[in-house]
Amino acid sequence: MHSANNVMVLYTGGTIGMQASANGLAPASGFEARMREQLANQSIPAWRFREMSPLIDSANMTPAYWQRLRSAVVEAVDEGCDAVLILHGTDTLAYSAAAMSFQLLGLPAPVLFTGSMLPAGVPDSDAWENVSGALTALGEGLASGVQLYFHGQLLPPTRCAKVRSFGRHPFAALQRMGNQPRAESLPAALDYRQPKTMADVGVLPLVPGMRAALVDSLVDSGVQALILECYGSGTGPSDNPEFLASLKRAQARDVVVVAITQCHEGGVELDVYEAGSRLRDAGVLSGAGMTREAAFGKLHALLGAGLANDEIRRLVELDLGTEALPR
Repeated sequence: MHSANNVMVLYTGGTIGMQASANGLAPASGFEARMREQLANQSIPAWRFREMSPLIDSANMTPAYWQRLRSAVVEAVDEGCDAVLILHGTDTLAYSAAAMSFQLLGLPAPVLFTGSMLPAGVPDSDAWENVSGALTALGEGLASGVQLYFHGQLLPPTRCAKVRSFGRHPFAALQRMGNQPRAESLPAALDYRQPKTMADVGVLPLVPGMRAALVDSLVDSGVQALILECYGSGTGPSDNPEFLASLKRAQARDVVVVAITQCHEGGVELDVYEAGSRLRDAGVLSGAGMTREAAFGKLHALLGAGLANDEIRRLVELDLGTEALPR
């Protein structure tokens, strides 16, 4: 556990610092001064502030921005900060927190993500309680790794999602099952100091009557990996030979296909039903209990590290140790 004494606050934009514009709420500079005024005389760790560029509504978050965040976190730790707090919009916060947990493997410091559902300063805003609560949690001591803080609760980024578009509790820890075996060691290319290249990852939710042409179009688009959102414990249209042939074609093209469940709770066990085992026979890998956000972030890290396809396929089905321990 690390009790933080010198926290870097990285401000990416998001609702927390938004102000009114002619077209509605928009990201705004000047949040550091507002933080210092609001948090004066509170018993929290010393902190410094960095405004990321550009400031964005989190609906505009991209994997390229994650690379800038990774670099900013590493720079902060190298400069003597013993913890990092990232202020982020809520819409894609779970995606970014999950992605950064894989981008920062081995980082010897805790990283917290938080934000707010209402802008700081408006009536009933949750902004300051989340900022001060997150800084207090860092001061009390957290394990190294990435976590999400919201309304007094710490959440593991690879097991949570935004489930509400209103209220003070937009995020929930999901009861995910099917834990993956722990990787005994990790390639050096996955270390937090190693920059990652951009990757192309697609997501395809299954629906009744899914046409094989949809899989073919994604494979032909040049994606390097495809997250297949399956039914239940990992089933799909196993009586559709064209669909299975498209999945085999994806494997032949070195496209990594990973199955996750569409269910809010549970996980994938491809060998329980014939409809799942036929997906496995077609080269589909099990995402076990990974959320969409976790699978998306994990694939970006593995592909961006430049690993061989066989190594990526092996590591997809292993726990890389990304979940920070609770306090």
